[in-house]
Amino acid sequence: MASLRMALVLALVTMAASACGVAARPLVGDGGAWEDRAPLQTSRPFNIAHRGSNGELPEETAAAYVRAIDEGADFIEADIEATKDGHLVCFHDTTLDDTTDVADHPEFAGRRRTLEVQWANVTGYFITDFTLAELKTLRAKQRWDFRDNSHNGVSPIITFDEFIDIALNAKRVVGIYPEMKSPVFMNKHVRWADGKKFEDKFIATLKKYGYGGKYMSPAWRAKPVFVQSFAPTSLVRAADLMDSPLVFLIDDVTVRTEDTNQAYDEITSGEYLDYMKKYVVGIGPWKDTVVPPTKGNLLATPSDLVAMAHARGLQVHPYTYRNENEFLHFNFRQDPYAEYDYWINDVGVDGLFTDFPASLRRFQEWTAKKKD
Repeated sequence: MASLRMALVLALVTMAASACGVAARPLVGDGGAWEDRAPLQTSRPFNIAHRGSNGELPEETAAAYVRAIDEGADFIEADIEATKDGHLVCFHDTTLDDTTDVADHPEFAGRRRTLEVQWANVTGYFITDFTLAELKTLRAKQRWDFRDNSHNGVSPIITFDEFIDIALNAKRVVGIYPEMKSPVFMNKHVRWADGKKFEDKFIATLKKYGYGGKYMSPAWRAKPVFVQSFAPTSLVRAADLMDSPLVFLIDDVTVRTEDTNQAYDEITSGEYLDYMKKYVVGIGPWKDTVVPPTKGNLLATPSDLVAMAHARGLQVHPYTYRNENEFLHFNFRQDPYAEYDYWINDVGVDGLFTDFPASLRRFQEWTAKKKD
């Protein structure tokens, strides 16, 4: 089984390299001895590759994860969902419409329907209506037209196992940062024969590959992982199943939690953070709720969320840092380095989810040399 998984990883890496337009890089594909691997850096805020290097390549694909590792990401991040037949895959949306070519497959035309997802009706091709074999016939595409679309139609959807194998076969220690995505929806629409829940299957996959250990323990340093979710009850369940560090994701001020139906003001209160710190080591807020922008796209006064979290010993890993002008606030003068500098040195965050891990790595190396 291990040799079969290795063969699959090598095939994915070769496909990824082809998608990137380069020869297969030596960084991924033949990890070598564990003792020879450079350790995870822990001296500066973590560079978290959001869905891989998805600013350059279609998100959540082997190509995007290989590129992110090559570009120096400390962690590669993935959203984990379930297929109709119970397999776990890397995919962000509950529907396939925006980031795959599903609409070009006439054999699936009858699958489009409307379902409730987190308090709203959504219409599309739902991932939970497809088996893994069917999903593997689809190909990924870029979410936004203003990004490079030349790699559309190349990469398949990958499984949670394939994602883990990519990290474990890197030639340095690379952490993984998987999310239990839309757990209420997954548990409603997918049933496992053994009666287990989505969260159980998710944690069992991590344990199968030897992930475990408290934050910064030797076991964790060997195989670094943060498990994330927007659903508090899923994190509490995960805390009962393993001792790996958990991160509580926090959405926009208008979005209620999908499982407990709580408002933003409640889940960011001191009382609630005191409750969650029993289970998690950090929070992952949307950055525009930490420092909200004005209607004129300028930064307003920062909230006290980072200070409140740090006072309770919690890390803060905001999302998502995107380099394009479409996303940069005017204060940063169209300069992503100015944004990184503000969040790392002024706000004082402990990690950043970025679509461009190479840019963040270069900024951190440049500023480290300046300090030296």
